[in-house]
Amino acid sequence: MPLKPAVSIGLWAGGRFETKELLPYILAQVIGGLLAGGVLYIIASGQAGFDATTSGFAANGYGAHSPGKYSLTAALVCEIVMTAMFLLVIMGATDKRAPQGFAPIAIGFCLTLIHLISIPVTNTSVNPARSTGVALYVGDWAVAQLWLFWLAPIVGAIIGAWIYRSLLSNDSN
Repeated sequence: MPLKPAVSIGLWAGGRFETKELLPYILAQVIGGLLAGGVLYIIASGQAGFDATTSGFAANGYGAHSPGKYSLTAALVCEIVMTAMFLLVIMGATDKRAPQGFAPIAIGFCLTLIHLISIPVTNTSVNPARSTGVALYVGDWAVAQLWLFWLAPIVGAIIGAWIYRSLLSNDSN
């Protein structure tokens, strides 16, 4: 099953994930993100002079905290579109009509492309658990901007699921 809350919500919106499983999965994903962030923090803090707040610790951001200084609007649009496209690929690659065994390749290549496009814009979220996992160690601005990296991927996932279900699915999945 998915490791990203936005993907879980998108699969739920696309009819591929049970409602009763959604909240427990999201909680587990966020806990996993926090634990992974903690492991990264322990490793990074082994470097002399490391400071999570001043380094940014790969937290997602917009404006002054975007790697390329992209605006809030640019970050919002980027995260929505990238997550919507990710859901389209996930739902298409895992459709019963798709060739079996190729889903991991399509999904992996899609996620790679998403990162190549959006790292300069936001440091790439498309995953609220990942965003939370480092933002809480950075604190300050990263926590203040975290709302966007929950909202945009969830909206994008729902849009992607809706597009797939409305236009591309035969509802036999």
